[in-house]
Amino acid sequence: MYSDLRAIVINCTLKPSPGQSHTQGLLDRSIAILRANGVVVDVVRAVDHDLPPGVYPDMREHGFATDDWPALVERVMAADILLLGTPIWLGDKSSVCTRVIERLYGNSAELNEAGQYKYYGRVAGCVVTGNEDGAKHCAMNILYSLQHLGYTIPPQADAAWIGEVGPGPSYLDEGSGGPENDFTNRNVTFMTWNLLHLARMLRDAGGIPAYGNQRAEWDAGWRPDDDNPEHR
Repeated sequence: MYSDLRAIVINCTLKPSPGQSHTQGLLDRSIAILRANGVVVDVVRAVDHDLPPGVYPDMREHGFATDDWPALVERVMAADILLLGTPIWLGDKSSVCTRVIERLYGNSAELNEAGQYKYYGRVAGCVVTGNEDGAKHCAMNILYSLQHLGYTIPPQADAAWIGEVGPGPSYLDEGSGGPENDFTNRNVTFMTWNLLHLARMLRDAGGIPAYGNQRAEWDAGWRPDDDNPEHR
């Protein structure tokens, strides 16, 4: 039922490979559900890539010598589902997660074949881990940003694990209780299935209907909900 769907999971940990990522540990629970249902899952650790700051599709055109984003965004555009994972630092998402969202923004003006913004018809969610408060703040920020770019956000599209506030074990540390936490496991499962259900619905429907949301039509002067004085 889901074998024609693709997902991309972008881990915004600060740790380069092959360092252990607690965020990846929680993401892996969602990835396991996706793969068990036939979804092809592409996993990316963003910090392993050269992603200059900026809000343009290719920052090599704006003064940077190298930029891995143009190749990475092709993998994003090939996916029906985007799942971002981030740790919490100082109560907010990681700087790497901010960078990824900024780079996603750089492609948000591109259009699909129906003349809509290119992220239309795709769904997104997020996973958050940490040892301090801020999980809901991070999720609000990430999910708002992604819907603003054109992604569709299903119900309960976030999941988190927060250990004891302050110094203490992280998600994958022995004795943390993270992998066994029923509340977190429930939320990860609900989030993953809601992403699957909505991605399936959008794929079967051919995406978001292309009426009233086409940039070229608006620029050409078409205003579907304005009064037309010639036909009053």
